[in-house]
Amino acid sequence: MTEARVPTRLLAVLLTVAACAWTAAIVLPALTHNGASFEARAIDLIGSFVCHQRDERSFHLDGQRLAVCGRCTGLYVAGALGAVFAWLGRARVPSNTRAVLLIAAVPTAVTFAIEWIGLADPGNAGRALAALPLGAAAGWLFVRMLRVEAQPTTCAIIT
Repeated sequence: MTEARVPTRLLAVLLTVAACAWTAAIVLPALTHNGASFEARAIDLIGSFVCHQRDERSFHLDGQRLAVCGRCTGLYVAGALGAVFAWLGRARVPSNTRAVLLIAAVPTAVTFAIEWIGLADPGNAGRALAALPLGAAAGWLFVRMLRVEAQPTTCAIIT
């Protein structure tokens, strides 16, 4: 019996669509002033599984808190953009993906560390900006790797 698998290219498409949809979902209830709707409460509940949602650490639009904090907002917005940009050009992945992710994580780690030891408070904008490189790198790398894996190879032809 063969195992039913979702094609990798389809997974890359689904990841890109999901990243963009989640980014829209965390902002849309505040933009539409519909924070009390069932959908907005559901998005807020989902956000609570991945984020602390502290009011003072979250962006607000017209007095309504977004579903995730400033740092998570930066990660998700950049992740969606990175996933979209991963579709541009040929499907190649850098040979040093771990290094790319580690370097991209440095600004987030630095802001986290300076907050944790009490040196400074970068504010929501600082947290979101510091998270942009990590989110973009992760979104771009994940989609690129799925695209590369989806390419036909000679080994697939032979087997």
